[in-house]
Amino acid sequence: MAKEIDQEFLEIIAKAIVSNPDAIQVERTVDERGVLLTLKTDPTDMGYVIGRKGQTAQAIRTLLKIVGTKNNARVNLKIYDPEGGAPRREGREEVAPTEEVDTSSVDDLKI
Repeated sequence: MAKEIDQEFLEIIAKAIVSNPDAIQVERTVDERGVLLTLKTDPTDMGYVIGRKGQTAQAIRTLLKIVGTKNNARVNLKIYDPEGGAPRREGREEVAPTEEVDTSSVDDLKI
């Protein structure tokens, strides 16, 4: 099966930011809601993929929305975590969930 452009794009970005690029796997599923890309990586690289306060993951999602718009598809990203999330470290304060990013400027983008 040939890789789709959104899947290939995600693999290139993920492999460029992690320490173990050979561990990167991207699964692509399509349903009535659009395209779902599931990113699997080495557990030690989760911090690189998610970033501080989720900023890297949000930036990747925004870029994938643009790639999807270009190809008339709704693309969503799921970052697979087999451990269900990292345990909380002692002394760390709770971080509020990140706000939804305003993508209205790219929603109607014609590329």
